[in-house]
Amino acid sequence: MYHCHLHFYLAGRQNRVFDIIKEMPPLENFAHEFAESSELDQALAAEADVILADLESIKAVGILETLAPKKDEGKQVILIVQEDQFFELEEYPPQIRDIWTASMSDREIRFRFLRWQQACKAEKDFWETKQYLEAAINHSPNLVWYKDKEGIHRKVNDSFCNTVNKTRQQVEGRGHAYIWDVEEDDPACIESEQEVMRKRATCVSEEIIKTGKGMRTLTTYKSPLYDLDGSVMGTVGVAIDVTQERAYEQEIIKKNHTLEAIFTSIDCGVILHTLDGKKILNINRAALKILGYESQEELAAGGFDLVAASIVEEDKEKLREDIRELKNVGDSASVSYRVLHKNGEILHIMGNVKLLEENGELVYQRFLLDCTAQKLQEKKKEQYLNALLQALSTDYNFVFAVDLDVEKVSVLRNDEDTGGVFGTAFNGERSFCENMETYIQEYVYEEDREMLREAARGLKEELAEKKQYYVDHRILIDGEMKYFQMKAVRSGSWEADHEIVLGFRSVDEEIRNEMEKKSLLEDALMQANQANKAKSIFLSNMSHDIRTPMNAIVGFTALAIAHIDRKEQVEEYLKKIMTSGNHLLSLINDVLDMSRIESGKMHLDEKPCSLPDILHGLRSILQADIRSKQLELYIDAVDVMDEEIYCDKLRLNQVLLNLLSNAVKYTCAGGIVTMRITEKPGAPEGRAKYEFLIKDTGIGMSKEFVERIFEPFERETTSTISKIQGTGLGMAITKNIVDMMNGTIQIKSEPGVGTEITVSFTFRVHSGSQEPRDIPKLKGCRALVVDDDFNTCDSVSYMLGQLGMRAEWTLSGKEAVLRTKQAIMREDNYCVYIIDWMLPDMNGVEVTRRIRKETGGNVPVIVLTAYDWSDIEEEAREAGVTAFCSKPLFLSELRNCLHSVIGAEEKEEIKTSERKENFQAGRILLAEDNELNQEIATAILGDAGFTTEVAENGQIAVEMLEKSEPGYYQMILMDVQMPVMNGYEATREIRALENGGLASIPILAMTANAFEEDKQRAIQCGMNGHIAKPIDVEKLFETLEEILN
Repeated sequence: MYHCHLHFYLAGRQNRVFDIIKEMPPLENFAHEFAESSELDQALAAEADVILADLESIKAVGILETLAPKKDEGKQVILIVQEDQFFELEEYPPQIRDIWTASMSDREIRFRFLRWQQACKAEKDFWETKQYLEAAINHSPNLVWYKDKEGIHRKVNDSFCNTVNKTRQQVEGRGHAYIWDVEEDDPACIESEQEVMRKRATCVSEEIIKTGKGMRTLTTYKSPLYDLDGSVMGTVGVAIDVTQERAYEQEIIKKNHTLEAIFTSIDCGVILHTLDGKKILNINRAALKILGYESQEELAAGGFDLVAASIVEEDKEKLREDIRELKNVGDSASVSYRVLHKNGEILHIMGNVKLLEENGELVYQRFLLDCTAQKLQEKKKEQYLNALLQALSTDYNFVFAVDLDVEKVSVLRNDEDTGGVFGTAFNGERSFCENMETYIQEYVYEEDREMLREAARGLKEELAEKKQYYVDHRILIDGEMKYFQMKAVRSGSWEADHEIVLGFRSVDEEIRNEMEKKSLLEDALMQANQANKAKSIFLSNMSHDIRTPMNAIVGFTALAIAHIDRKEQVEEYLKKIMTSGNHLLSLINDVLDMSRIESGKMHLDEKPCSLPDILHGLRSILQADIRSKQLELYIDAVDVMDEEIYCDKLRLNQVLLNLLSNAVKYTCAGGIVTMRITEKPGAPEGRAKYEFLIKDTGIGMSKEFVERIFEPFERETTSTISKIQGTGLGMAITKNIVDMMNGTIQIKSEPGVGTEITVSFTFRVHSGSQEPRDIPKLKGCRALVVDDDFNTCDSVSYMLGQLGMRAEWTLSGKEAVLRTKQAIMREDNYCVYIIDWMLPDMNGVEVTRRIRKETGGNVPVIVLTAYDWSDIEEEAREAGVTAFCSKPLFLSELRNCLHSVIGAEEKEEIKTSERKENFQAGRILLAEDNELNQEIATAILGDAGFTTEVAENGQIAVEMLEKSEPGYYQMILMDVQMPVMNGYEATREIRALENGGLASIPILAMTANAFEEDKQRAIQCGMNGHIAKPIDVEKLFETLEEILN
């Protein structure tokens, strides 16, 4: 196990001897290292473990003190001398291990050196053996000692010293009396050691040793120690201190005696018998008395066969079956049966049977308890309860008994016709308070809950004064309110125990007319007042918010007509009209969304979707507003490993877009808007938890407004905000959607500083087919991430690690260039660079240019940016940028980008082609009853190259299609709400046409019904798609292109 590295110093000119030694291999566990010089070198001698010195070429005077000073006792010296040089060595100090003559033959040199090696190995083997022995002895918890014939301790271990509370120096060399702090040696100890040495055999015994701290009990193992000639020279002993164990044994014996006394005197009967029931091993007096016998012999004589003969005949077989069902040690069963005594008295017995193992044999242990008095009491009580139940049964259809002291519930009668209300709310497994709370929470009308709780808590006090107590209350069953009465009646002796019978009955028919009329009148008045107030508030808000964009539309329309000949000015007016129109549409959508939320008609439509697509889409939508307001937008992702999720993409977009739009809207020019998505740990299996943090440096909000920000039509009344258009519904809608998605939203804001909003969701992860994460060509390669944001560096580095790369990061462009130089010097180059475009010390393009200057190769350089890179793409490519990645960066996007830049996969970048202004010529049938909408749609489609024919309602559209040939119309744009025949009915009739070519024509719903259920209804009736009014031109062309192509 050990390893010995020997440093040899060869001093002199005996090259033949030295060459032979250097050629000889080291023994096992040894390694040799040689240093040599022709003249004596004290530095080499000081470092050496073994010195071979040639005295022929080195003066002998003082040689030994120079080579191996006396203080350095571990150093070994081998001298090589001429035969006439022996006289110069006046003495042979211990450092000299051997003296060789220079005239030795090669074989003799090898022999002498081998013998020296073996002697050295023997020393080291002895050292290792000693180490093993010392470690084993000193780490043993038992006492170990070595004594000579006179009983003197020559060696002891650490446990021995700890036990006697003395050091090793105090113990070794001393006898028994001193060590154990007693006046004289223990004769028993001395005698046992003499016997061991005389018999030459190991002796095991238990000795009681007198010590300064009292008597101790030791289990000792003593063996003889032998001298070199085989004679006994002493003893070795090992002792285990069992003082505490013996004390425990005495305590157990004492407790057993106590238990035996209790066993014979307790009232509970105890029987222990064999598995076959033929032999009774033990029985106490109480068991004999309960079974009706004077002695165990009388019981056995009566014929004990698993059960006693005195047990009532009808109960015997059942008791035997219960006992025989116990199969495994530890199994137990509760039993009850009757015993018939000789005097004709019948006792009711309750007990327990348990299967045990004693001394390797399976036995039954049985406990018997006489519960005859309890049975009689229960019977009397049952008779009373039956009488009470009979009295209550005429009116109360749900009755149960309650012990108020222990809150135990027992259902006595359940003939309810209320859909299982009481059977669900009340059961014997729960306490009375728990049952009442369940009933109150799930069924009792909210206004009556606290009243009924107080009544339930005060039952004991009320019934102490009177025998009966009534409480009327209201409950809700399937949304319908009904009136019920709870009646409590004392049962049994109220002084002895507090038991009651509780009944519930419907009093709906008795008092409903009077109370319900009053309640309805009050509710109607309250609701009318609330509705009137809500209507006033709504009309007040909507009057202002609708008039503002409408005034702009009317005003700018008038200005455009007045300046019709000024194209640029008219174009500017039209843009403002479009902006006001979009705001008006947004207002209407918000009002409709709020209406659907309050009426419970908004539902989530969870489908697989991609987080990267959602976030990049948000960035694209906001880009125009960001540029126009001269803001900075940062969107990044941290630790997002699960990118594919199930959620309602529309509603998630609505929440995030509303929050980001508010941040943009209320942030002044030069400000910053950021959104960071982080995947948090701790989500359940198959789900992922995401946190969206949206921050801005805008105008902020007061603490008072933040508290009511989620209320409809709430806007902070400041001069700054009043100039910004808004409905006051956006945050209310956002909060409701977040709640529907089981998410949370928190807002922190400070006026003049900005706002921070945290939205958290937990989504199901879409477990579709996933590509392998690592890229074989880049596995183990170095990558450098350069970004001034620590979280981005950490997140991208972690993603690179997931792809099998060794990622490093830095916050500085200059540092990145420096690291590149160091990597080249160390010949451990970076294989990929990922660099942020906007770094504080130099931009990403300049960093790339400098890195290219150092590497001079084709190392992929990816620029990471939150901006549109089209303006700098040409300059970046010239500087050496290989590819661009948009923030936020996700793992799948990083992997695809790396694949593309290293050529791991032949993936052509799919570019979205711009929409052609003119589609292939075709004819569209437009079913629309509104002339203005007809004119707008015809103009738009005409600009796209389509010929449009108009039908004023669904019936005309069907007739026009029937008269045409298949292919005459490319598709139908179908309004939904039309006179004579609506769009749904028209679509069903078209799909039912016998001519398959006509029946399969594409139909697109074009309607003001813009809710999700409207879209689904359109699809269900046979339409191919849906587009909402007012018509979004781009959306219309995208949908047409998708359906027609």
